[in-house]
Amino acid sequence: MISLRTYVYIDALQPQLAAYMATVSQGFLPVPGDACLWIEVSPGMAVHRLTDTALKSTRVHLAQQVVERAYGSMVVHQRDQSDVVEAGRLILQAMGAQVEDRETCRIAWQEIIRGMTPDHTVLINRQERRGSMILPGQSMFILETEPAGYIVYAANQAEKAANITIIDVKAVGAFGRLTLAGREGDVDEAAAAAIAAIQRPMGT
Repeated sequence: MISLRTYVYIDALQPQLAAYMATVSQGFLPVPGDACLWIEVSPGMAVHRLTDTALKSTRVHLAQQVVERAYGSMVVHQRDQSDVVEAGRLILQAMGAQVEDRETCRIAWQEIIRGMTPDHTVLINRQERRGSMILPGQSMFILETEPAGYIVYAANQAEKAANITIIDVKAVGAFGRLTLAGREGDVDEAAAAAIAAIQRPMGT
């Protein structure tokens, strides 16, 4: 039996998140405005069958597939939203599941740190090389979720809501982690949007 951990539909990838995903994706790279579907299942190897179903039945492109010890995740995207929605429907059908069967996302940690010091920002920038840089004096919002995949939707909604900079988005593993930065007011708005997204993740 295949268990559905994460099921998140994104109607339009925002520019920073699309660019970040392109730095970590091993398949067909998404572009801003693409619709996107992020699915995580258990056991991990089952993701191959689900990927096969989506690719053979629709025009979606495979951006990423990760098979871990316990979990497997896949990311498909396409400019036409209807293709992504149909891919999701077929995947759920193949699993004998519904969107409502996905695990409820839990916020493991959230925090805003204001007026970042130079020492702190330099260390973060050396560690997180995929996204943009955080600058001294900016505020930083960090969010950790379980399951991991929901963090992508949180990042997309945060970018929609405010003028912030995406520093890091880790969406595989036991926990998802988002780091973003910007002016204090913008970070407050983005944080509120990210938390609201986690509480009400979008399906199809």
